[in-house]
Amino acid sequence: MTIQQILLLLLLCMWLQHPCHTEMLFRRTPDLRPKSFGGRAPGSDGKAIHRQKRGWMWNQFFLLEEYTGSDYQYVGKLHSDQDKGDGSLKYILSGDGAGTLFIIDEKTGDIHATRRIDREEKAFYTLRAQAINRRTLRPVEPESEFVIKIHDINDNEPTFPEEIYTASVPEMSVVGTSVVQVTATDADDPSYGNSARIIYSILQGQPYFSVEPETGIIRTALPNMNRENREQYQVVIQAKDMGGQMGGLSGTTTVNITLTDVNDNPPRFPQSTIHLRVPESSPVGTAIGSVKATDADTGKNAEVEYRIIDGDGTDMFDIVTQKDTQEGIITVRKPLDYETRRLYTLKVEAENTHVDPRFYYLGPFKDTTIVKISVEDVDEPPIFSRSSYLFEVHEDIELGTIIGTVMARDPDSASSLIRFSLDRHTDLDRIFNIHSGNGSIYTSKPLDREISQWHNLSVIAAEINNPKDTTRVPVYVRILDVNDNAPQFAVFYDTFVCENARAGQLIQTISAVDKDDPLGGQKFFFSLAAVNPNFTVQDNEDNTARILTRRNGFSRHEISTYLLPVVISDNDYPIQSSTGTLTIRVCACDSRGNMQSCNAEALLLPAGLSTGALVAILLCIIILLVIVVLFAALKRQRKKEPLILSKEDIRDNIVSYNDEGGGEEDTQAFDIGTLRNPAAIEDKKLRRDIIPETLFVPRRTPSAPDNTDVRDFINQRLKEHDTDPSAPPYDSLATYAYEGNDSIAESLSSLESGTTEGDQNYDYLREWGPRFNKLAEMYGGGESDKDTS
Repeated sequence: MTIQQILLLLLLCMWLQHPCHTEMLFRRTPDLRPKSFGGRAPGSDGKAIHRQKRGWMWNQFFLLEEYTGSDYQYVGKLHSDQDKGDGSLKYILSGDGAGTLFIIDEKTGDIHATRRIDREEKAFYTLRAQAINRRTLRPVEPESEFVIKIHDINDNEPTFPEEIYTASVPEMSVVGTSVVQVTATDADDPSYGNSARIIYSILQGQPYFSVEPETGIIRTALPNMNRENREQYQVVIQAKDMGGQMGGLSGTTTVNITLTDVNDNPPRFPQSTIHLRVPESSPVGTAIGSVKATDADTGKNAEVEYRIIDGDGTDMFDIVTQKDTQEGIITVRKPLDYETRRLYTLKVEAENTHVDPRFYYLGPFKDTTIVKISVEDVDEPPIFSRSSYLFEVHEDIELGTIIGTVMARDPDSASSLIRFSLDRHTDLDRIFNIHSGNGSIYTSKPLDREISQWHNLSVIAAEINNPKDTTRVPVYVRILDVNDNAPQFAVFYDTFVCENARAGQLIQTISAVDKDDPLGGQKFFFSLAAVNPNFTVQDNEDNTARILTRRNGFSRHEISTYLLPVVISDNDYPIQSSTGTLTIRVCACDSRGNMQSCNAEALLLPAGLSTGALVAILLCIIILLVIVVLFAALKRQRKKEPLILSKEDIRDNIVSYNDEGGGEEDTQAFDIGTLRNPAAIEDKKLRRDIIPETLFVPRRTPSAPDNTDVRDFINQRLKEHDTDPSAPPYDSLATYAYEGNDSIAESLSSLESGTTEGDQNYDYLREWGPRFNKLAEMYGGGESDKDTS
């Protein structure tokens, strides 16, 4: 054992107040039961003291942790009073760590620890000991339990749960203000010695902060620490065991302390006077500049409210606090005029909105500055004398009459001349015009209130020297009414009178309308243009009149319709009147006066036949006539259809020949003998493809000689057909089974011509005669169109 361990063992024995030995002694009675033995203790009264004794005599074992020797660490010795030293007994150890951590010598009973023990892992071990006869293996002592307690040594330094702590404390705090508490722990036994007794001290952070040695509470050590001077502090705290004595183990931690802001600084303007400029043309609400007071505080402690507290421009300007930038924005409150005033002075105050009562002694928490605003001259547009104009004029005024005058002036000191004009978008009909020099508005077209009662004009005023600067003003022209329209019937009246009507019977009530709108309201009078023996007009004096009969009975056979002129006049000045004519039909009515028929022809029809039946009969007749006409047209068209529908008719068919033939030498396919003997076909034969309508006397043409070439024969027949009035009115093609020589026109096929490159000239078709005029127009016309396009 080392000297340090021996000293620790001695101290431990003194602390336990009993002899420190590591030997377990026991005596055994023959009957294996505890016996009492007699003895006298010094200072007794002579009586015997009886005490029971056990077979095992032992004490609690103690073992120091963290043994560093090379040999097994000796724990203690087990010994039985039955052990004669002849090796007949065997000691057995069981329990915690027996056989691995703790081993026992079977003969001597010595117990050793095989490895270093850490008390922080386990503080004590419970084991059981027994002595048996080696030969008989019978226990000579009963099994007994004992404890090996591990004594602590200072082998663990104090540790903090956090390597770095973060804390804060308000600035300007008094000395001793608690900041934060740090606590360290020590794994050593707190009940044994001072190994786990921790003392705190500050290694870094003085003289600003201090720490309580027993509790670890960090407190402020200086008064009035100002955040604006220094905001961050780093404090290093040490925790040391053994009560902080020399030789103790220690651990450290870092505490970052931040001084939080309080409102201990008032706002301050950097300048006592601020100069701003604003054009006089700035509209109301325009921001002309800003002021800002600085505050060393942050957050809500630096919030400032701006206001205008004095000056000669308090009614012309406003100030608004911008929360995000903490600026005061000065805006225009009323229109400015350089010619009226050119300089304004404002006194602006900035004040903290959150003031801490603890720091009133540092105040006041506000500041003021002087703001001088200069108004700059701007070439302003003209200004009208009014914001709008209203003119009233009668609709019957003469052309060129002045209806009103607008006035404008140049607000600038130069006072240039003004030119006036009308915005023609507001007067598309050009009814009005304006004098460009004096602003007089006059009429250029007649006015009519009944067409438009109001005219909304826009007048433009511009400086002659600067035409780009313009001003507009609305001009409202109201057209006053003049009695220039005569009253007329309100609606079209369909009037009838019954044949059995009596004198004085009402047949119609009429009313009138007038486009004019007199101030006293409409008043109409009704009368007849001339005395009428059949009807009369009775005025109801409420702008209506009644039409009455003057005699009994009317006859449709004599007169079926009467025309009654009615004169309608108004009462305005000048009086206007018109004559409206009522058409009165004479109708047959039943006994109740309901109209049945108004046509005189209805009397000729059977009495039981109604109007609907007559209409149905008429429709049937019309349908029959249409059917007859269609049938005749179809029959006529059928007569003109060809009797023989041949595939050789090129109007409707295209015949494809797959056999080219062998020319004139090929007599098997075609017989051209007829073409060689033109005399054989001299007799005129009627065409079989259509039905002849008129028979013409055929003209005799001289026969061609036998040796006439086929080309001459074809040309001769072509001339005959061109001059023959009996030829059909459409082009026809006669097919001859003779190819002949090459044609000067080459191929006439439109299919082949479509594949040729370039344009072709078809003017030669006009030389072929009237029969080819249509083709010449079709193809020649296309070329001409193409040229013109």
